[in-house]
Amino acid sequence: MSTIQADPLLRLRSVPWDALEPSTPAALLAISDSLAGQPAERVLDSTLRHHRHLSQPQRLALAEAVFGTSLWRRRLARLPTSEIPPASGEPQDFATRHSLPDWLAQTILREAGPQADSLADALNLPGPISIRSNSLRTTRHSLAARLQEEGVESNPGSLAPHSLTITSPRPNIYGLPSFREGLFEVQDEGSQLLAELLETQPGETILDACAGAGGKTLALAARLQNSGHLHAYDPDHSKLHRLRLRASRAGVTCLQIHLRPPPPLTAQRILVDAPCSELGALRRGPDARFRIHPDSFPALERLQLEILEHALAHLTPGGRLLYATCTFRREENQDIAFELERRHPEIKRLPLSEDGFLHLWPHLHGTDAFFAAAYTRAA
Repeated sequence: MSTIQADPLLRLRSVPWDALEPSTPAALLAISDSLAGQPAERVLDSTLRHHRHLSQPQRLALAEAVFGTSLWRRRLARLPTSEIPPASGEPQDFATRHSLPDWLAQTILREAGPQADSLADALNLPGPISIRSNSLRTTRHSLAARLQEEGVESNPGSLAPHSLTITSPRPNIYGLPSFREGLFEVQDEGSQLLAELLETQPGETILDACAGAGGKTLALAARLQNSGHLHAYDPDHSKLHRLRLRASRAGVTCLQIHLRPPPPLTAQRILVDAPCSELGALRRGPDARFRIHPDSFPALERLQLEILEHALAHLTPGGRLLYATCTFRREENQDIAFELERRHPEIKRLPLSEDGFLHLWPHLHGTDAFFAAAYTRAA
């Protein structure tokens, strides 16, 4: 598959920078807060709430200033700290050129090899807005027509069967009547594809062992067509509350939410969308790369195996388990899969690609970066 071209300069030239001048004091304060360690998205939301009088061009320029400074802080730091003005052109070293912490630059170089620059470029641009049409209430074709009536243009996704990619510039997706009616969920197309890989069938019993706020859970419910039993658990109860609200809007009736680890039950399909370093979603948060600490990674790897062990105990013979992460670190992906296979010779990995695993990449597929391994247990 060909590399998707990313052009940060083209994006910057499209921003109405002249509109920023009246809001410069607010922009400078927001940038300062972000560089001090506060999440850029939270800072921006707070700033816009306190300056509701700003025009749309002003809000756009302010957002780009906050996000851009947060993202490019390493490369920008090269300018004020250099005693000698840097030579024209891009920095030679990979980490500075793409504004990456050293540990992340090394990880990208290791995992992407000759495509490292393409991956880093893709991570430095916002991802597309992808939505999943809710087959409990509509079809992809009908939803696209409804969105057009609401002034929003879209194209069918290329990977997931219910996916639409929004092409209208910066629409208020969550304010649309079609959203309030539960006709769709905002969900990366790669995330949608993972739910499809579980191959859920109506009438089955499904366990979502790490449901979170429930994007994949709701996709599984749609595949069940509310015929069957869908069990969802996550230790974060606030996320499960959001899942309950989203499920109600989507018309899901087959869902049972567990506030504690599920009791003994057998399931034909199990999804383990495990907690991970979330490097695959870096383009969703411009400053996340500077707030992630690699010291936390070993604990994540232990937790991933622990969750898989517990989930596997619920898998019926002949059933299917999908292990998924939103990262490209092999220690959380292939290495975890290999260790699970070593511990459990009774499971068999189902091939998802030439190397047996699914790998989705922003620069190749236009999705966030995802990994998946699929297993069945001997009957």
